[in-house]
Order: sequence, then structure tokens, then C-alpha cells
Amino acid sequence: MAKRFSTETYVKGILSGDRVMLSRAITLVESRLASDQELAQQVIDAVLPHAGNSVRIGITGVPGVGKSTFIEAFGSYLIKEQNKKLAVLAIDPTSQRSGGSILGDKTRMEELSMNSQAYIRPSPAGKSLGGVAKNTRETIILCEAAGFDTIIVETVGVGQSETAVHAMVDFFLLLMLAGAGDELQGIKRGIMEMADAVAITKADEHNVHKANAAKAEYQNALHLYPVGASGWVPRVSTCSALQNTGLDTIWQIISDYLDLTHNNGFFDKKRRDQNLQWMYEAIRQGLEDNFYGHQQVKEQLLGIADQVKEGQKSAFAAADELLRLV
Repeated sequence: MAKRFSTETYVKGILSGDRVMLSRAITLVESRLASDQELAQQVIDAVLPHAGNSVRIGITGVPGVGKSTFIEAFGSYLIKEQNKKLAVLAIDPTSQRSGGSILGDKTRMEELSMNSQAYIRPSPAGKSLGGVAKNTRETIILCEAAGFDTIIVETVGVGQSETAVHAMVDFFLLLMLAGAGDELQGIKRGIMEMADAVAITKADEHNVHKANAAKAEYQNALHLYPVGASGWVPRVSTCSALQNTGLDTIWQIISDYLDLTHNNGFFDKKRRDQNLQWMYEAIRQGLEDNFYGHQQVKEQLLGIADQVKEGQKSAFAAADELLRLV
């Protein structure tokens, strides 16, 4: 069992930028023990006034797009050229099935993980996307309080995780490969609609022409969508993580977005809306945890589930019966 400290010890360590204490506080957040959860909430409440001063960037992409390679190159650029302190968080509800593949991210981002201005933290596998998302949101607060002014949240799994990440970041970047004709058919419309920018990766050597063609395809596709509440028109750019090209353009796009949304008030409104959304999600998650943790539910759930499976009881009657136990 990991050693636990007082609330004051965690808070003092986090605010002083102590990475060991930050990591221990995040481990506390990820714990399922009620006593750890209570302590974690005390720590989060105490550091909350010192959080919120970062730029939160969500990054997703199709398989094989090179997210880790891009994040290492882009993160190194932000640290060296923009003097940023960077935290990279991975959210992956699928790792439970794939055997924890996200743990490889830290080794793939070898240069970035050794940089004193960077902090990389994979999320552990959770039983639900909600649990992993909750951990990530609270980890963002802890990292901001520890002085990290740029937070990258990477989706490792595919599917609902994009929606979860979009709901916790300021800017959402979609990484795509060249050969737009095929990929454009395969990418979900919902993910395209969430994107504030699209970056065509691997635009190097013999791939530059294809990358530029893909850029035009995606720009045309994005123009078909109505302008969102932010007033921002999504942009498309190309980049090469191997040759470190186009990274400055991507940062300029993010900076332009931040300038626009700060000036028109959308940035603050989105943050406030996200805070409210986090509360409602925390309520839903708490109700679910309380339900499945209830002793009578645990005793009767499997038996009633078997009756539903065999058609002896309707799903609705079974749900009602179980809910009445709590």
C-alpha cells in the first residue's frame, strides 16, 4: 500500500513543483479506496485556486498517424521554442482489453520524458470511460497547480474517448495521414466536427505532395460545417515530426484560436460550461459506484441478470427491482 501523507504535505509539495508529490497525489486520485478518495478531494479543493491557468490541448488521430511521435516533437518545440512547462496525459478506456498499451507511450516519448520541463502520465485502465475521464480531469487540476502551463491530453483509444477529451480541453487537434480520399470516408463526422484544427502528419521526403493534397481535401470538407459558437473556422496544416517542420504553424493556429476566444468571451464560457458538465458527470459516476457497491445489489445482481438473460424477467422490471434495493 502506498504511503499516505497529510493534505498539507500533498498541497505544499504540489505547489512547490515537487514531481514525486504530484505523482503521489495523482495515484491518490486514481485509487478506488474511499479513504483515498476523501483525501484526494481535500487536496484538489486546496489546490483549485492555483489551477486553471494552462492551455489544455486535446490530441486524437487515426491509428498509425504517429501520435506519440508528434507529441514528443511538438512538446519539445513548446519547451525549447516557447518556454512552456508541459504535462502530457493519456486517456485510454481500451487499455483494459489491450493489456495496458498506453504504458508504452512513456518509452516512445523517451526524449520528452527525460526533459525537466515535461511530465508524462498515462491513465490506468478503468472499468468505464467515466472513471478514466474523472481521473484525467482531476489530474489536469493537479498538474496546473504544480505549474504546468500547457496540458496535452491524448486519446489512445478510439470511439467515445474523443468526446470525453473534447469536453475537458480548450483546443482539439485531429491528426490525420495523407491520402485524404480514403481517410475522409473513414473518419467519423462527429470527430471532424469537434476538431479546431487538423494536422496532416508525416509530410516529409516523398510524402509532401500527398500531404498538401490531403490538406486541401480536409480544408474543403471543414468548410462544409457551420461555424461553431466560438466563431472559429477550423484550419488544416501539414507537419513532419521527424523533420520538425510545421510545428510552429500548429502552435500559431492554437495561439490564434486562443486570441479569438479570449477576446469574444467564448474561452471563459467554455471553461465554465465544462466545470458544470464535470459536476454532472461526477454525480452520474458517483450514483453508479454507489449502486454497484451496495451490498444487496451485489448479492442479487447476478441472479436477476440470469433471469433477464433467460427471458424469465423483463430488463425494465429487473432494473426497477434492483434500483429499489438502494
